[in-house]
Amino acid sequence: MNSIVEALAGGVTADQLERLELPAEYTAAHLRVEDVDMFRGVTDKDVRKSLRVGPVPMPDLAPDEVLVAVMASSINYNTVWSAMFEPIPTFRFLRQYAKEGGWAARHDLPYQVVGSDGAGVIVRVGSGVRRWRSGDHVVLSPAYVDDQEPGTHGDGMLGSEQRAWGFETNFGGLAHFAVVRASQLIPKPAHLTWEEAACNTLCAGTAYRMLVGERGARLKQGDVVLIWGAVGGLGAYAVQFVKNGGGISVGVVGSAQKAEALRKLGCDVVIDRNEIGLGDDAGDDPEHVIRVGKRLGAIIRREVGEDPNIVFEHVGRATFGISVFVVRRGGVVVTCGSSTGYQHRYDNRYLWMKLKRVIGSHVANLQEQWECNRLIGLGRIMPTMSALYPLAEVGEAARLVQTNQHIGKVAVLCLAPEPGLGVTDPGLRARIGVDRLNPLGSFETVQAGAGRS
Repeated sequence: MNSIVEALAGGVTADQLERLELPAEYTAAHLRVEDVDMFRGVTDKDVRKSLRVGPVPMPDLAPDEVLVAVMASSINYNTVWSAMFEPIPTFRFLRQYAKEGGWAARHDLPYQVVGSDGAGVIVRVGSGVRRWRSGDHVVLSPAYVDDQEPGTHGDGMLGSEQRAWGFETNFGGLAHFAVVRASQLIPKPAHLTWEEAACNTLCAGTAYRMLVGERGARLKQGDVVLIWGAVGGLGAYAVQFVKNGGGISVGVVGSAQKAEALRKLGCDVVIDRNEIGLGDDAGDDPEHVIRVGKRLGAIIRREVGEDPNIVFEHVGRATFGISVFVVRRGGVVVTCGSSTGYQHRYDNRYLWMKLKRVIGSHVANLQEQWECNRLIGLGRIMPTMSALYPLAEVGEAARLVQTNQHIGKVAVLCLAPEPGLGVTDPGLRARIGVDRLNPLGSFETVQAGAGRS
């Protein structure tokens, strides 16, 4: 292990890297199948109790896969779901996938290595990999697709066998090593550190598809976009895409500190959820939904002069009915998740009689990820990291997201021995400006602990 870390730090050649012996085991954040009932009857399903960090066996590579030495990763809400074993234990996904046989059978194990983001260095390539080689610096898309399935060639996200890597598969990114398909690889932006680069792929790619891509809301100049949770992992990228695309951003957040962070991102209109009387149970009472919707709509019209063209929706049960109500006639609600609950209630009259649309969106296909990555590489979209933890404290990092105490993204150092490494184009970094590259850096939520910054 140390020889690989030292070799990567010293700029080893691809041939030299491939000759280094891989460890039989590696350190990973993982869940154990024997723990799936640990939260039964428990109100606070504290993910610090279920996420383990320790050795797991090194898996073999399929011909279309690569092994990546993960320098850094980040926390996404799907890891929180996995660690709570909700809505179902993700071991069921592994068993279902393993039924395909062949290489898929490796994934059905009594443990699951979780994590759906990563930035690192390729250390091995499968025999069928053509466009990548050992030593390449990459970031990892969470979209795990079957390239032999017809639907994948129309849109990678429409294939029936599309899965979320590290959530519906094993060998995820919160670890020293990760196994991914070659179709998940994207060049790492050269001006970013490992931890900055590791924060982007899942959330930035998801927001790009929702707002900019042809299969999403197709944001255009002047569009008013309402963004729930506007300084969370997804929302902070949504604000940037709206601003970058000439739209007018309206962000909703839940505290004065988050409102300050949102203004620093350049959001045009900032609304505190307490101002509109929004609680976590707001979606359960249809009359309350309309009252909140009217208050929210009045604020947006006062500040902007018109109703939203687009609502960026990922909160779910607590906000979905309000989103359908408040978006303008002919407008679009685009949704990618339901962190407050999957069962939504809304008044359908406001959908059909005002010709509104609801678009379901999930992650991003590889082309969309590359387009998004290009904007990051040009310095048009910035990382949203505000906290950094060592892998040994991944439970604390995930708990921060579970309790919604985070701003932007929570990064995790894996093999990188310290923050600030991985930049291969310092000139571009200097031209963009370090302050611009870390718009949420001053809103760091934690201080103590080795490896945090």
